[in-house]
Amino acid sequence: MELIRGLANLRPHHRGCAVTVGGFDGLHLGHQALIGRLHDAATRLSCPTMLVSFEPMPREYLAPQSPPARLTTWRERWHLFKELQLDHVLLLRFGEGLRRLPGEDFAQILACDLNAAAVVVGHDFKFGRGGEMSAAALAAGGERFGFTVDVVPPVMVEGERVSSSGVRAALGRGDLAHAERWLGRPYSMIGRVVHGSHLGRELGFATANVKLHRKRTPLAGIFAVRVRGAGQEMLPGVASLGTRPTVGGTEPLLEAHVFDFAGDLYGREIEVEFVEKLREEEHFVDLAALTRQMHVDAAQARRILEC
Repeated sequence: MELIRGLANLRPHHRGCAVTVGGFDGLHLGHQALIGRLHDAATRLSCPTMLVSFEPMPREYLAPQSPPARLTTWRERWHLFKELQLDHVLLLRFGEGLRRLPGEDFAQILACDLNAAAVVVGHDFKFGRGGEMSAAALAAGGERFGFTVDVVPPVMVEGERVSSSGVRAALGRGDLAHAERWLGRPYSMIGRVVHGSHLGRELGFATANVKLHRKRTPLAGIFAVRVRGAGQEMLPGVASLGTRPTVGGTEPLLEAHVFDFAGDLYGREIEVEFVEKLREEEHFVDLAALTRQMHVDAAQARRILEC
């Protein structure tokens, strides 16, 4: 899979693809259905696939003071894109230029810059200044632009339409099972382990600390988790995602303690898979009270993970 950063880096061999466009935050079942249809179009037309996405997410740029919680960072989306066997990913920087771009001009990018053979979009697709280019409008103009347009209907699970906002809501209330059904996989975060204060090690719970690289997180609290990257298999553990109020923390941080693991994870990329929420983050009167609760949390996580 090839990453193309910006229209200026397009080359002749990038033209003529089957193309889909969107934010793809979370890569849930609806997004997966869209990419499945993209592959169908590419097979039918004997052409490569191209996914066009944005960074930052448009809604993050449009509402910087109250952005939606980010389900997936760019690094996490990139890992998921690789699993979906795409040929090209075109990443566009979302800023004033794209915000003000008329919908007709965006369609011209698809037609002229990309020479798209086919365009696959979701039923709720909107782009261009004020969201003026809808899926219906794009489909209506497809023949004029020179490409076919496939509008993918919503994916329904248990009578509800799968959406990124629905996944955020499920994670926000700690319903990891609901989020997993809509994602088609357990919710996880990926990041590189950084040095922290080493307080966990002093308290008997050495942690792998991962910065979140997002303005808002979709979940918080204490969790039973599984960790990939600490060995050949996913290993059980317990994790805290929050600001660590007992020690005066302010920046959200993911801290994962891997059970019965004595190796060095600093600098390594790990994936933390959230299995079950144990409780909300709390402020304890002192470190002794915090340590007692950490033992309770670890024991509960071991029972859940059967380890």
